[in-house]
Amino acid sequence: MTTAEAIALVTAARTPDDLFGGDASHRAYRRLARLLHPDLAPGAEAAEAFARLAELWAARGGTPGPAAETVITTGRGTYRIGGVFRRGASAVLYESGPDTLLKLPRSHADNDLMRREADALATIERDGDPLLLPYVPRLVDSFRHRRDGVERLANVISRAPDGFVSLDEVRRRRPVLDARDAAWIWRRLLVAVGAAHRAGVVHGAVFGHHVLVHPIDHGLVLVDWSQSVPLGTPITALVTRHRDDYPPEVLARKPATPATDIHLATRSVAALMGDRAPTPIKRFVRGSLLSPPGDAWRLLGELDDLLDDLYGPRKYRPLHL
Repeated sequence: MTTAEAIALVTAARTPDDLFGGDASHRAYRRLARLLHPDLAPGAEAAEAFARLAELWAARGGTPGPAAETVITTGRGTYRIGGVFRRGASAVLYESGPDTLLKLPRSHADNDLMRREADALATIERDGDPLLLPYVPRLVDSFRHRRDGVERLANVISRAPDGFVSLDEVRRRRPVLDARDAAWIWRRLLVAVGAAHRAGVVHGAVFGHHVLVHPIDHGLVLVDWSQSVPLGTPITALVTRHRDDYPPEVLARKPATPATDIHLATRSVAALMGDRAPTPIKRFVRGSLLSPPGDAWRLLGELDDLLDDLYGPRKYRPLHL
């Protein structure tokens, strides 16, 4: 079966039985999921078919999550599994407590993404600056979950407190931000990636849907570390819809450096300001993209100097959405 045939099959399906009516329902789901997975089949049609496949699979009662189970007990704790918190391209987040979320890959083929995230968060907690840990989620637990003969690696991670929204949501509500509002987001994002780099980790996917901010408290959390790699290791798990946003060295499979995250972070913040940023900030953005420095802390210092020259002493500005 080709990807085009899989798209046509899922698009034509009206009920779960149209796709999973035989005895080998799990095999049918896994085969279609591999053909339509966003990391392997780029394009809007494949993405829509993949989402539709997930809906039909869930409607059948075959969602790749805990399903009817309400409690999972591991050596580290007991987690009550609630409803779906968010569905991503490669994983599903489930409610698992007032302060935690359980993350399961849609397919066992993506267990490596969960392992990357678990390794990155554990490394940052172990080797990072304790004062900067709030900028990343905390890994609460990581374990193997088996259901219907399929084993998936699950991560339990801390969830951002109420009031945090993604940069994608900020752009949806406020298409263009004043540079002074974007500035505090940029500063905190540089701190987040800088803290990871000091611990030897590159996030590798600093995009708007992975950056959560609190508009009033000015907090920031950089989430979804499943594409992360150790410094000096090529990034192999790309977010397909952001392929054009990656710097050339990533597409060439060269070793990831701090400049990789700095490039992506700069693009994310520049998108918030659009064309309304003052000329000095536009020049600063252009320079950061053309030749990203290899040190987030150095760039943060240069940014602070620029902001001081433009705006003087810092003043608190709530970001009204």
